[in-house]
Amino acid sequence: MKIAISFSGGKDSTLALYKIQNNPDFEVDSLLVTLTEGFDRVSIHGVRYELLKLQSQSLGIPLREVWLPQDCPDEKYQEIMGKAMAGMTEDGVTHIAFGDIHLQDVREYREKLFSASGLTPVFPLWGIPVEAVSRDFVDLGFKTVLTCVDLLRLAPSYAGKVYDRKFIREYPKDLDICGENGEFHSFVFDGPNFAFPINYRLGEEKVTKDYFTKKDRFLFIDLIPN
Repeated sequence: MKIAISFSGGKDSTLALYKIQNNPDFEVDSLLVTLTEGFDRVSIHGVRYELLKLQSQSLGIPLREVWLPQDCPDEKYQEIMGKAMAGMTEDGVTHIAFGDIHLQDVREYREKLFSASGLTPVFPLWGIPVEAVSRDFVDLGFKTVLTCVDLLRLAPSYAGKVYDRKFIREYPKDLDICGENGEFHSFVFDGPNFAFPINYRLGEEKVTKDYFTKKDRFLFIDLIPN
């Protein structure tokens, strides 16, 4: 069965990809990515398009690019995604995988969004304790860096940190170690399914406003390809 991976370049979608690659029932067709027009960056995560393309090259899997306007309303998002879904089914894709772990409302939204598309959603990490997901990710040899942190939950110093065993030990125990509640977003730069590591350097930091409250909340750190 041909499957696309809903891919952000972050740790959970990359681990979901790895699980699917090791499932003989599936043939990975492509990485479905959303990018923001005018910024040339991965939506939400803020990672440069150039780095995403390097991930695609290292993983040996083509991108399916979905470009969204800035401040895209949900109705417009669904319209654009509908066209992307139609393109996948025309190419023989039957399933799509997501890296969600435990947020029921997010899973239900995805299932509803894809319900009429002919594509079956798959959740390879669903229901696994986040502590086990985090350990598995690191033990497999994946390497990732935090690109965005929620300043209401984490100190600014977390931006740019590498997610490793030390990170897991020192992470606040009352927060989700996988960042499933939006505590942070990340960029994977190496792993067992990468042909080569993605070299980067840390650039400028920028605080942005929360889309809903309009208050300063999220700290992004720019990753620059080396």
